[in-house]
Amino acid sequence: MDQENRKFIQNIIDNGKDLTLATIRQDGYPQATTVSYASDGLTIYVTIGKESQKANNIRHCDKVSLTINADYPDWNHIKGVSMGATARILEKPDDIKRATDCMFKRFPQMAEWAQSNDTSDLVMLEIMPKVISVLDYEKGFGHTELVTM
Repeated sequence: MDQENRKFIQNIIDNGKDLTLATIRQDGYPQATTVSYASDGLTIYVTIGKESQKANNIRHCDKVSLTINADYPDWNHIKGVSMGATARILEKPDDIKRATDCMFKRFPQMAEWAQSNDTSDLVMLEIMPKVISVLDYEKGFGHTELVTM
């Protein structure tokens, strides 16, 4: 991946508000949901319910897709990324701590919430991109570039 694309992708990840995560249901249909996230470089972390449909889908198939979009004033300025990735439910304490620290850094209010709520029914996902589609309408309507990891 060239430096220009890496900088563009990281900027979208760092400044996006939410992402849409698509998992694969056992019947083969995709399920897309909006979630909050944190990141460490290109690695993305999401907190989900331990027995949620997303968690069950990932236990069945680790392939996911996601999109993150930047805010834009009009169609000529649409920018975003779409990723094909793998997701895993974190189990090792050190991995969970790293992911949790990223979430607390991005969402400081989450630390206070976690102290006063039962978090035993939550799990942390680690999402690792495999292929990224860079969307930049400033380079032309619908302009995309495919970046493989």
